[in-house]
Amino acid sequence: MSTATAHSRIEALGLCLPATVQTTPQLAALVPGLGDVDIEKITGITERRVYDPEPDAGEDSFGMALAAARDALRSSRYEAADLDIVISASITRFKDGSRFTFEPSFAAMLAGELGARSAIHFDVSNACAGMMTGVWLLDRMIRSGAVRRGLVVSGEQATRVAQTAAREMTDSYDPQFASLSVGDSAAAVVLDVSVDAADRIHYIELMTCSEYSHLCMGMPSDRTPGISLYTDNKKMHNRDRLKLWPRFHEDFLAKRGRTFAAEEFDHIIQHQVGTRFIDYANQTAEAEFGTPMPDSLSVVERYGNTATTSHFLTLCEHLRAGDARPGATYLLVPAASGVVTGALSATLTNVGV
Repeated sequence: MSTATAHSRIEALGLCLPATVQTTPQLAALVPGLGDVDIEKITGITERRVYDPEPDAGEDSFGMALAAARDALRSSRYEAADLDIVISASITRFKDGSRFTFEPSFAAMLAGELGARSAIHFDVSNACAGMMTGVWLLDRMIRSGAVRRGLVVSGEQATRVAQTAAREMTDSYDPQFASLSVGDSAAAVVLDVSVDAADRIHYIELMTCSEYSHLCMGMPSDRTPGISLYTDNKKMHNRDRLKLWPRFHEDFLAKRGRTFAAEEFDHIIQHQVGTRFIDYANQTAEAEFGTPMPDSLSVVERYGNTATTSHFLTLCEHLRAGDARPGATYLLVPAASGVVTGALSATLTNVGV
């Protein structure tokens, strides 16, 4: 394969969402330490999906990831056996109900269950940018000619941190407050070689600013059993942090002789943290780029912050709604612990959903 002009494209997307819906008032009732604090007003999230704890339900991280991968392959022209690579990007790594698993890798187990016997496989871990990182790696591998097609998948039981927060929080200033914004889901994306500019990932660039890595950290709780998420929201989402993406993206475009306005994006998908975060991120970017932002897509109101899966969940829901214009251009902007930011630019026309 010639690699001089090789590009990748998004060939198919898949999802898995638990059936159980938890409204924000239902969640608030489980957190007595919050008093009358209005979580919905602060986050803009009205409900989220919550996993079934019964192991047979198959809604642990692995089970949902497997279901999302199968969903993507149903919409793909490829069979599992055609895949050259499987990359897993889950933060939460629960299997068989509540067993947290490091080895074998999720990717190895998923490839085995799917029947991708000849696929190479590995896990990546990069907080909420994990799935974007997996797509970045796969894009580079396709561009280099190392592989022809592959799958990036993630399943998240994110509401486990909400359960810990509900037990431990004493007020709305608690660093676990962000745990009340999460939801459970899985997403999968198939990438292959682009032969048409109307179906193409134009670029993916990521940047990590490690001096802010302490602002959002997930770990086992030292107070009660379970995993916890500790976030300094005030510092994590202040204007200086939100300027990291537009300045990074502007520098990248300048090196290509381009401007943000010239990209003519039709839609932008920010990391689905909350409605106020998305609005603030877009307002900050408008001021930095000096141009209006494209149409901002959001599902956070219905699903909450689903961690690694949020961009591809939003994109898949948008495409499945059936009103996407063929040939529309999309900008996906990660915002993850680390701090990780960047940009994925793609034109989509024939994506299997």
